[in-house]
Amino acid sequence: MAEQPANGGQTVTGEQPAQGENPAAEGEAQADKNAAPILDSQKDVLRKRKGKNQNGQQGGENANGELSNQPVQQNGEQAQAPKPAPVDQGPPPTDDKSAQQEIKPEKIVPVTEEKGKRVEVAPDENVRDRQRPQGVNVLRELGDRVILQFNNQTIVESNDAPRMHRGARNVYYEDLSGGRRREIVERDNGIQIVTIRNRYGDVIQRSRITPEGREYILSYVDERSYEDDGDWRDPGDDLPPMRLNIPRRDYILDSEDVEDEDDYYTFLEQPPVEKVQRLYSIDEVKRSARVRDIARRVDLDTLNFEFGSASISDEEVQKLDGVANAMEKLLKKNPAETFLIEGHTDAVGTPEANLALSDRRAEAVAEALTNAFGIPPENLTTQGYGEEYLKVDTSGPNRENRRVAIRRITSLVAPVASSEN
Repeated sequence: MAEQPANGGQTVTGEQPAQGENPAAEGEAQADKNAAPILDSQKDVLRKRKGKNQNGQQGGENANGELSNQPVQQNGEQAQAPKPAPVDQGPPPTDDKSAQQEIKPEKIVPVTEEKGKRVEVAPDENVRDRQRPQGVNVLRELGDRVILQFNNQTIVESNDAPRMHRGARNVYYEDLSGGRRREIVERDNGIQIVTIRNRYGDVIQRSRITPEGREYILSYVDERSYEDDGDWRDPGDDLPPMRLNIPRRDYILDSEDVEDEDDYYTFLEQPPVEKVQRLYSIDEVKRSARVRDIARRVDLDTLNFEFGSASISDEEVQKLDGVANAMEKLLKKNPAETFLIEGHTDAVGTPEANLALSDRRAEAVAEALTNAFGIPPENLTTQGYGEEYLKVDTSGPNRENRRVAIRRITSLVAPVASSEN
C-alpha cells in the first residue's frame, strides 16, 4: 500500500497531502523562471544511470559534459549506440509544418483500405493478458491497471476502450495481416473512429471518418519503424540530448501564472521546440521522455484532487475551462489534434501505487474534458507517470509534484500536411 493518513487511519493508495511547512527543496520550482527547465529526459537519464550503477555498470557523460541517453546494457551485451544527429538544431520550428520538414513524405494508406476479417466475438480487454514483447514483465496488477517493467523502466498500462466506446451505437473489430487488429467505433452522428493496433496493442493508426467520407488522420506511424523490434526500445535513444535555447516560460506554462485564459491557446498552438525526425506511435511518445520533451507542456498545478483519490469535484472541473476552450479552438482549426494528458504524483507512497493513481487522475481529467466541455475522446490520450518526473526534487509531500500536465503532441504522431488536404 502507499500513503499513510496523518491520523493513523486506514491506509489508502497514492501520495500523501502536504502537512504544514516544508523546507524549500532544490529543483525546477526554485530555478530562475527564464532558465532552461529540467527536462523529463534528463531525469530519465539519471534514473537509468542509477539503475546501471546498481548493476555494477558504469555511467558517464558525453564529450560535452552532458548526461548521455545511451541505451543501457541488457542480457550482458552492449546495446547499439544512438544514431548520430546534430546537437545544434538551430532555432525552434516556426510552425508544425516546418517541424516535420525532416520527415520524408510517404504514401498515407487510408485506415480502411486493407480488407479485414470480421471478428464476431469482441476481444478480451483485460490488460494483464495482452501480448507483449519479450523482456516486458508484469510486476503487479492494481485494479484495472497493470505495472510493467522493461528496459530499466516501470510504467502503468490501462485500457482506454471504455472512454473511447462511451456513447457509441456500435463497436466491431477486424483482424488484419501481421497480427494487427482494426477497431471501428460508430457514433450516432455518423462519425467513425477507426484504430489499428499492432500485435502488442500499440496504436499505429487512428482516424476520424466523417459521414461524408473525409478521413482526418489523428495518428499514423510507418510500420517499418516497428520491423524486427523484439522489445519496446526507446526511440529517444536515436536522438541527442536536448538543448533548449528558449526561456522556461516559453516551454512550460504553469496554470497558476495564467492571467488571461487566452494564454492557454497562445501557448498550446506553438509548434514543437525542435524538428521531428520521424512520426512516432502514441505509445512510443508515452514511453519516451526524450520524445515527449519535444512538445511544450502545460502544468495544471491549480487542479486539486482529494486525498488518495482520482475523482474531480465539480468545482475543480471548472478550472479546466480555460484549457478546454483552447483545445476547442485548436480543434476547429485542425480536427486531427492529439493532446497527451499526463498524471504525476509526489514521492510519498509506493512507486507502483503512485503510477496507478496518477494514471487514473489523467483519465479523470480526460473524462471531464469530454463530458463537461465536449472535447472528443479520440483527441485525448492519457498516461500516468507517478513519481518518476518530480517537478520539485524532494521525497516528501509536495503540492507542485501532484499535478496533471498537457502536451499537444500532434506533430509527433500525425502527418501535419494530411490535415490541410
